[in-house]
Amino acid sequence: MKLLIKVLPGLFLMIFTFTSIAQETWSLQKCIDYALDNNIQIKQQELNSDYQGNLVNQAKSNRLPNLNAQFGNNFNFGRSLQYDNTYENVNSMSLSGGMGANATLYNGFVLKNTIEQRELDLQASYQDLQKAKDDIMLSIAASYLEILFAEELILVTEAQMEVTQQQINRTQQLVDAGSLAKGSLLEIEAQLAQEELQFVNDQNRVQLAYLNLYQFLELPISESFVIEKPDLPEIGSAIATMNSIDVFNNALNLRPEIKAALLRVESMKTQLDIAKGAQYPDLSFGANYYNNYNDNYQSYNQITGETSVIPFADQIKNNERYGFGFTLNIPIFNRHQVKNNISNSKLQVIDYEYRLQTSKNLLRKDIEQAYTNALAALNRYISSEKAVSSMQEAFRYIEEKFNVGMVNSVEFNQSKNNLSRAQSDLLQSKYEYIFRTKILDFYNGVKIEL
Repeated sequence: MKLLIKVLPGLFLMIFTFTSIAQETWSLQKCIDYALDNNIQIKQQELNSDYQGNLVNQAKSNRLPNLNAQFGNNFNFGRSLQYDNTYENVNSMSLSGGMGANATLYNGFVLKNTIEQRELDLQASYQDLQKAKDDIMLSIAASYLEILFAEELILVTEAQMEVTQQQINRTQQLVDAGSLAKGSLLEIEAQLAQEELQFVNDQNRVQLAYLNLYQFLELPISESFVIEKPDLPEIGSAIATMNSIDVFNNALNLRPEIKAALLRVESMKTQLDIAKGAQYPDLSFGANYYNNYNDNYQSYNQITGETSVIPFADQIKNNERYGFGFTLNIPIFNRHQVKNNISNSKLQVIDYEYRLQTSKNLLRKDIEQAYTNALAALNRYISSEKAVSSMQEAFRYIEEKFNVGMVNSVEFNQSKNNLSRAQSDLLQSKYEYIFRTKILDFYNGVKIEL
């Protein structure tokens, strides 16, 4: 059992290392590029932009005249009036057809303003698409850093296990020589068992972090990869050149959610103009053509007294009708629909101005939180760095005393655990600081890179 406990961490490490070698290595940029090409939410937002583009095309096409044709083929049975004012049972077939066209000449600039509104909505959808991409990029960066953090925790735990194993070997020698009670050896072996459990937990944390990243990428786990180990930025160098007010002012001009909110305010103002356009007269131009044929239409020859069906060509020539004209619709009273639509459009303008302000408030809140968290992480990092240095020195001192039997294994394990916690806190504050500063850089328009 002891042999299994000693071998198990090394076996996990060998399996993980072999898997890493066999798999492809992806950088942060490659992960982002893959997600932008394959993420379902982004594809759905692209569909919405395509839909808005179709609405723009339709709004522009509404300025063109329409042209429609209609044709009819009717069969008639029973009594019908004849040329001599008598009724007979006659079966007949008739053909009819025509075309009509209509064009709007003026309608209170509704067509013009509708085109403008659709184009504003299209631009807003592009900004929504960019916002979706930004959210994915930030999520991927967070998952990427979580993997790096989890992998560094493994290294810390491995170093602890190595030190503990060395102490087990020394304690075993002292126990064999009769200089130390066997209880001390058992306590240190128990400490190693706890560290081995922590090692397994750290391994699981790495795997879960990878799984989270794969899910963001919409990537099957069967096509998994390992991430590239980048050179991380220097701690403290980025936050010194920032302040939250400057970042917020820059973000107001850069962030897609703010641009989208501004565009939608303008879209609602254009909707108000469209509603006002219904107060004005509507002028349109129309033209039409009509013709028909009936196989029972007959002509009477007064000389011979005979009747005959009028030929198709003659009927088409004789029956054609066409015309054109202008139509002016003047709104007089429409049950206050125009008035209420204008009032509702004004309310929508105010509502979307509130939405714009809400977007600005949320942006400011996010930036201030990221800035505050980055400063807090930096302070924790500085404190943890000092704590690790002190704990290392204290542990070295305790280790020397333990080796000569001046302290027991309980004090040795306590000092070692204190060092472990300090190292873990240092790593956590390090990656928290990096992520928060990357968020601030992102709001400043700086591309996410590691």
